[in-house]
Amino acid sequence: MSTEEKVASHYTHGSLETAILKTLTDNGRDIELLRVSDLAGVDEFHLGRHAATVEFARDLTLAGGMRLADIGSGLGGPARHFADSYGCIVSGIDLTEEFVQVANSLTARCGLTELVSFRQGSALSLPFESGGFDRATLIHVGMNIQDKAKLFAEVRRILKPDGRFGLYEIMQMREGSVPYPMPWAMTPETSFVCTPDTYRQMLEDAGFVVELEQDRSALAIRLMHEMRAKAAAGEGKGMATLMGPRASERGANVNTSVEGGLLAPIEMIARAV
Repeated sequence: MSTEEKVASHYTHGSLETAILKTLTDNGRDIELLRVSDLAGVDEFHLGRHAATVEFARDLTLAGGMRLADIGSGLGGPARHFADSYGCIVSGIDLTEEFVQVANSLTARCGLTELVSFRQGSALSLPFESGGFDRATLIHVGMNIQDKAKLFAEVRRILKPDGRFGLYEIMQMREGSVPYPMPWAMTPETSFVCTPDTYRQMLEDAGFVVELEQDRSALAIRLMHEMRAKAAAGEGKGMATLMGPRASERGANVNTSVEGGLLAPIEMIARAV
């Protein structure tokens, strides 16, 4: 089994849409007529969740009509935000077929199919034309990709000159062993966490200039504490089901690593030159 097949298998749930719709129904949502805001908390599994997506989108200077490629689009939460809030035309791609199916279904329930679509595919061989996009995003995806040089070369290929590539990735900030299981990998076999220095150099080699870099740890930690408080109050039930096996242990490992300064969610905005 290839690394990509192992990664797709890791994220495959089997009955994900059913679990999400049940969680939404239990929370009083009308699943036949959803708003993007109704999905907050169930369709964005990166650190900082929707609050981080909002900040990230602002830094990308998005505008109506822009074409945006969301690489490793998952369940489509960020893509729907980019379209709903800014009017971007978003093409998402993800390795996991189940994620693609659920992302398209939730997008239809939100009435956004004219602006947002998803397909299955590899970030190392993007099924998009060269120079066709104004923006590209990568949100908590690089940890599963070893060949980041090829990844960044592909992103540069599909972007227009002066297009922006936004990354929001978990990076290693100091020496130390990453504890497993993590949300993105049960073992080190499919985990490829790198330092910010490595990302900067690889981006430069691929034809980018990093124009903005921010450590979003404070936001992520604040959200962690809020989620713990909700869990203690009996709120937020259903999330463990969505995350899969050993969810509590995986969440605790990444939270401890960020709070201890071993890992950090880093945002970078790079311009194609």
